[in-house]
Amino acid sequence: MTLVRHHLDRSQCKAIARCYAPVAQRQYVRWKLACDPVYVAVDELLAGTTLPLLDVGCGIGLLGQYLHALGRLPGYVGLDHDLRKISAARLAAQSVGLQQQMQFHPTDVASLPPIQGNVALLDVLHYLPAPGQQAMLAAALQHLAPGGRLIIRNVLREPNWRFHATRVEEFFLRRSGWIPGGAQHYPTAMELRLPLENAGLDVRITPLRGRTPFNSYLIVAQRHD
Repeated sequence: MTLVRHHLDRSQCKAIARCYAPVAQRQYVRWKLACDPVYVAVDELLAGTTLPLLDVGCGIGLLGQYLHALGRLPGYVGLDHDLRKISAARLAAQSVGLQQQMQFHPTDVASLPPIQGNVALLDVLHYLPAPGQQAMLAAALQHLAPGGRLIIRNVLREPNWRFHATRVEEFFLRRSGWIPGGAQHYPTAMELRLPLENAGLDVRITPLRGRTPFNSYLIVAQRHD
């Protein structure tokens, strides 16, 4: 297991894992906090913000739990189509009295009232067809506040072995039932960059794979005041 640098100590990571009742979820949470560099990356991007966070495709709400443990959660709304994951996220929040600070909805960004803040799309877009990805980006921008950041972590289609290794991983995720339907379309960097730049945002794309063999990129788009 390759450990990643993070801003939580071991006792804080264990406390987050204990929020989740099923043993399998606890093991998953411990593994994610130990190995996935995305939590540190998002924390660093949101440090000092007073804007709420809209977490689209929030899963079991682990990003919200992580940020709350660091005291960086002025407001959090998580969305996911998977009712099982929303239920797990709500139960985890309730177990530590965070049901008021962390809201979870079984819906998508297009169905929300006008929330303005930062927006996260972590490992979401490639589970949508190409037109759905563009619609999701457009909807996310409607919730991005002045000075806010749209934070995307996603697979990007590239002619290299990392991309093909990621496709194999996605095959097993689909077969396991964790991601019903599986990947639909792997975007290129330009498919994500162009609509964001055309909307007037500054866009930065950097690798975010740690020491894993997988294709993973962090795309950060910022709207200025």
